[in-house]
Amino acid sequence: MNAASVPFSLRPLGTMWNNTQRSVTEWMRLAMDQTVRLAVTGLNQSGKTVFITALVHQLLHARQDSGLPFFDCVSTNRFAGSKVMVQPDVDVSAFRYDQFIRPLTARHPTWPNRTEELSEIRLALRFQPTGLIHRQLSNVGTLYLDIIDYPGEWLLDLPMLELSFATWSEQIFRACTEEPRRTLSSEWQAYLHTLDLSAATDEGVLRQASALYTQFLLRCKAEHGLTLLQPGRFTVPGEWKETPLLTFCPLPAPTTGDPGGDTLHGTMAQRFEAYKEKVVHRFYKDHFSRFDRQIVLIDLLKALSGGPDNFADTRVALESILRNFRYGSSSALNRLFWPKIDKLLFVATKVDHVAANQHSNLERLLNRIVSQPANEAIFQGVEVKTMALSALTCTRTVVRDHDGRRLSFVQGIPKGRNREILLFPGEIPESLPRPEDWDANRFNFLEFEPPRLVDPEAAPLPHIRMDQALQFLLGDKLT
Repeated sequence: MNAASVPFSLRPLGTMWNNTQRSVTEWMRLAMDQTVRLAVTGLNQSGKTVFITALVHQLLHARQDSGLPFFDCVSTNRFAGSKVMVQPDVDVSAFRYDQFIRPLTARHPTWPNRTEELSEIRLALRFQPTGLIHRQLSNVGTLYLDIIDYPGEWLLDLPMLELSFATWSEQIFRACTEEPRRTLSSEWQAYLHTLDLSAATDEGVLRQASALYTQFLLRCKAEHGLTLLQPGRFTVPGEWKETPLLTFCPLPAPTTGDPGGDTLHGTMAQRFEAYKEKVVHRFYKDHFSRFDRQIVLIDLLKALSGGPDNFADTRVALESILRNFRYGSSSALNRLFWPKIDKLLFVATKVDHVAANQHSNLERLLNRIVSQPANEAIFQGVEVKTMALSALTCTRTVVRDHDGRRLSFVQGIPKGRNREILLFPGEIPESLPRPEDWDANRFNFLEFEPPRLVDPEAAPLPHIRMDQALQFLLGDKLT
């Protein structure tokens, strides 16, 4: 009997059975610790797309080269191979590894376009287990790795769930009393002063106010590299672009009691609550609460180059992020009913943009920034680690004598150029920069073009500490 001859009334039963089978299979894999949902996000052009692309490339080529010495499953010859599989969530965009790896491995390589929406890719990792139970069940194990890519801007919305419209507005206006937000927000705030917030709702006024507020956020991001921008969907709207859910902005407190739901202020407050419920809470319920492990990428070099305001903004954003993870160890019951993040990796990206003798300082600086807010996560059973790495190494360190001193330089092709140069990028402070460090204009780190690879299909991409990241995130699952 072909599909066309199946009675219409029986087709939904067949579909339900297939869906039930898939659900049961996923639950069994969770119960047997055979699936890991690894979430990857990044703050303001931290290299998230390149990181995920390189991570997938490393796993697909892990058996071809010994370039992962600290990834135990590979270094002990227990890694049997990997393969891209059909992703489990049919309502989530696919992470197009094939499209992103192509420009990186081209004859004249370029950086791939950045991703600005939720996407996913699933890998099946085959390995020889070492555990007694696993060996008795089979001499070959399979770990299904779901890598979920989502913008860091969305993560910064989670604190809004605990705020009222009035409290959130107050926080935004307080932040706008300091530069550069004070100057950048002047046009939006000037427009608010012309409005009667107790007047009847006018959709044109709502759109104009939210458009000016969005322009303010985009300028904060583009011109000053600021990170803590809410709502996150205003700068990375995804599927909500041009919907009424993104048509609101902070407003001053009403001068005379509650202005009511049919006023400009009341409508803004209603849309704020709708945004929390339909956008932020939906992301938390459908995706964030299902993550097992999380990577947060930070371009600390860009934050340092951006000056003290940019650096301070990055610190506050990281502290905000840490307050919004579901903490707890991942037991079998937790994996099935109360999924919680049990490993959290903070990464300072693009470490190859400074000389090798500065890598440890960059990691210490990152650890200093997140140490205090990370204590709560560690207390609750989450394993937190900081690391400085490069998913794709673009430079090499060269040691030269200069004015009687031995200095470490980096050699590579600066972004926008076509020829290598040798430069001294400067030193990274081990602790938080002092006021005199900023006055001296000490930090000015360049971006670089991707390297020209000899044979990208014969070996993994050149990297710094990607094997250590893989060991931390997956090593315990491949035993």
